[in-house]
Amino acid sequence: MKRIILLVALCTLTLAHAFSQTTEIWVVRHAEKDKSDPQDKDPNLTDEGRIRAGDLASYLKKVKIDVGFSTPYKRTHQTLDSLIIAKIINYSDTKSLVDSVKKNYIGQTIIVAGHSNTVLEIIEAFGGKRPKELLTDDDYDYIFRLTVKDDKARVKMDQFGRPHHL
Repeated sequence: MKRIILLVALCTLTLAHAFSQTTEIWVVRHAEKDKSDPQDKDPNLTDEGRIRAGDLASYLKKVKIDVGFSTPYKRTHQTLDSLIIAKIINYSDTKSLVDSVKKNYIGQTIIVAGHSNTVLEIIEAFGGKRPKELLTDDDYDYIFRLTVKDDKARVKMDQFGRPHHL
């Protein structure tokens, strides 16, 4: 009988630990994109953007990222290219991104590359408070770190690379 009680208690503790793990989520906007052809809906990064992507890798050099998420555009993938990530998954909308993370990546460290009009929405979708009112089309240097445990998220905002706002 004591063994059964001990086994049930151990299983309960293990499940409680599994459900209360902290997930670390880094959210960035893609780096500077080539705006020379307004008709191009999927431009590459500019030289400055490739430098910023390298700056992102330098900023996160001590962070072991388990998985990356990117929209299916060249600029978001190229922003993550300098990072050493075993797996990068395309996402098409914020809801599918959040669902995938909550279902498959709890307790892991992930990075999400988004766009000026989605980064803050992503933070809110994970339960974080919007750290800025908005991101403009010229904001490339912000990075947001979310620590999510259960349904509570803390958000820290920082900048990396050459400051965009001098």
